[in-house]
Amino acid sequence: MIMKKNLYTAIGLMSGTSMDGIDASLIKSDGLNEYTNILDDYYKFDNELYQKLIKLRSLIFNEDDLHKYSKDVNQLERELTIFHSKIVNKISEKYQNKIDLIGFHGQTIFHEPNIGVSKQIGDGKLLSQLTKKKVVYDFRQNDLANGGQGAPLVPIFHNLLSKILNKKNKVKYPICFLNIGGISNITITEDNDLKTEKLKAFDIGPGNCLIDLWIKKNSKYKYDDKGQIGKSGTVDSLILNQAIENFSIDSYDKSLDIKNFDISFAKGLSLENGSATITSYTTHLIVKGIEYANKFNKNNKTKYLISGGGRKNNFLIDSIKKNLIDYKNIDIELIDRYNFNGDFIESQAFGYLAIRSFLDLPITFPNTTGCKISVSGGKVIKHF
Repeated sequence: MIMKKNLYTAIGLMSGTSMDGIDASLIKSDGLNEYTNILDDYYKFDNELYQKLIKLRSLIFNEDDLHKYSKDVNQLERELTIFHSKIVNKISEKYQNKIDLIGFHGQTIFHEPNIGVSKQIGDGKLLSQLTKKKVVYDFRQNDLANGGQGAPLVPIFHNLLSKILNKKNKVKYPICFLNIGGISNITITEDNDLKTEKLKAFDIGPGNCLIDLWIKKNSKYKYDDKGQIGKSGTVDSLILNQAIENFSIDSYDKSLDIKNFDISFAKGLSLENGSATITSYTTHLIVKGIEYANKFNKNNKTKYLISGGGRKNNFLIDSIKKNLIDYKNIDIELIDRYNFNGDFIESQAFGYLAIRSFLDLPITFPNTTGCKISVSGGKVIKHF
């Protein structure tokens, strides 16, 4: 007789590099191959909290800064945790059944894996106290302690999605996931039995971060809605080529942070031309990353499914497709086509990662983060 695995209900909470709000998802899973998405919702930060987060991140460039501004970090951590607790309590009101776990990513303010430091502000103990729920948090530290980069964390969830896509939608392997958030990353899945030794993942460059930064600094907007500003501009080829020459990614074994990049090369350009040039630069690095991933699958037709906020930038997506038009074995689509909401893949993932961490199952692997051995991640706390 086959024993049925226990199913757990978890809330996944994710705040990305845009720092504009919280993506929240409620899921049910056994931490392995059973999975149901119950609800997704977005909670925007008020302007005061948003400005505090942006300011704090701008102050921290090294480990010493974390100590120098520790008072500010601790104060903002409390405010951010209280904001998260209100979200959990709202979801609990909507969903009357038992919620077992909260997957609490927190807000990344500093990420430097080469020195083993990745700081996500968020007080798991306080969140547990305020919500009366078990909280799983601090997902990156165990990976860093075992020689990993601490990112990307979502590939094991992509692996689960690939199984669903293969079974329900008849999508053939290999299936790749291209997440365009603040940073872009790729996950390669090669079979449908959840074998993690065949799972590969890596960061490939900026996603939205440079485009968003340019728009924020040069207009009243926070991002380039649908890529309309960039599309209306003209790429400065000389500046673009210089930027490409000055920064190229030679290997994909290091995780990336938005502070690894800057927009100084576009200084002096108009809003539209700067947006067009920076979008083209972002396109170049994403395409190079896809070309690298394609080396693993060069003899197979490969589906690339795009998630994250960057998929809404039509100018960026169209530019990526145009640059890959000669690759007949690459098929690029939005993940939304398969009834997955591309805005909430990461928040759903953190619900799943919370369950796996609670069960002491690995969440990162040598071929996803570079850790020496497969390791579980999040710390589990009950404080009520």
